[in-house]
Amino acid sequence: MKKNIFLYLFVFAALLALFQYVTGSNMQKALSSDVEKLENQVVKLEDSLQTMHLKVLDMQYFTLENNDDALAYYDHLKLENPSLYIQDKLLETNEQKGDNPLIPYEGMESDFKINKIKVLNHKWILADFSDGKYWGDIIIKYELKDDLSVDFTLAEHLLYAPQDY
Repeated sequence: MKKNIFLYLFVFAALLALFQYVTGSNMQKALSSDVEKLENQVVKLEDSLQTMHLKVLDMQYFTLENNDDALAYYDHLKLENPSLYIQDKLLETNEQKGDNPLIPYEGMESDFKINKIKVLNHKWILADFSDGKYWGDIIIKYELKDDLSVDFTLAEHLLYAPQDY
């Protein structure tokens, strides 16, 4: 009787060990495949991050902040951020009552005002304007003077045709 109990305990322990081995092996395979999937996702994310970084650098190519030759024109003015200063001065033209004086169109829904501004270099600005329904783009020539005043001159303009949906 005592012999049979030890035999049953031995068989039970062997089955338990076999069960633990198979379960551990399966868990190891599952974890390995999960790690491999995550590594692949990390590689894809790194690639897409690098692609996005290159796109951002490409988009920033035509900006005053990244144009050392154009920034050299403003070294003597001691402006911390010439681009932001020029944008602020251009947005001040929106404060006048009625349409912005740089926009050669009369607002149809309300007054045309400048919305977005991109200072391209030390001479040109690209801006977008809208009255809420109609919109367009303008290219502005500007001159930042030594007394920190800015003269704006309209170079080109474009009003988009409205699209009814």
